[in-house]
Amino acid sequence: MKVRSKNPALILIDIQKGFLDEDYWGGNRNNKNAEQICGLILKEWRKLNLPIFHIQHSSENPASKLHNTNSGFDFNENVCPLNNEPVIVKNVNSAFIGTDFKEKLDYQNINTLVIVGLTTNHCVSTTARMAGNYGYDTYLISDATAAFDQIGINGEKYDAELIHLTSLANLNDEFATVWNSDKLFEEI
Repeated sequence: MKVRSKNPALILIDIQKGFLDEDYWGGNRNNKNAEQICGLILKEWRKLNLPIFHIQHSSENPASKLHNTNSGFDFNENVCPLNNEPVIVKNVNSAFIGTDFKEKLDYQNINTLVIVGLTTNHCVSTTARMAGNYGYDTYLISDATAAFDQIGINGEKYDAELIHLTSLANLNDEFATVWNSDKLFEEI
């Protein structure tokens, strides 16, 4: 059975211009073409007339690249919402907290989510975990998300690719099914 028969919603998380500043977020970002892949997936969703939700992070820190007074708050040009596509603005890592996102999904009887966006180990992971816990049939697209280098609790540096792959491994088969975009296009 093709995924499209489940009326899956595409959830585009925090695909905003602020994430183009690699140094601000820790540097060495992996999957540098994640936004382009997200754009291709979005184009397919629009073609199939399937539900789409854009999630936008609005940091409460005025110095953040994702504060609504900074240009980094704006959506990346690869995934700009159309007027009829809902935008959910959030202030924390999960798209479900402090928003009406779950209510909108439930109102439309959506129970299958396909998640893409930024970053793998933060808002993507948190939203995917909550989606799985709420019982949504959740798919996370590995090459349509990305991570940055992270500094550990003892000052050690962890490579972005390791952060990305570890985050995906923690989610796969427990909170979500992890596919790459090729698999998604085959199954949609």
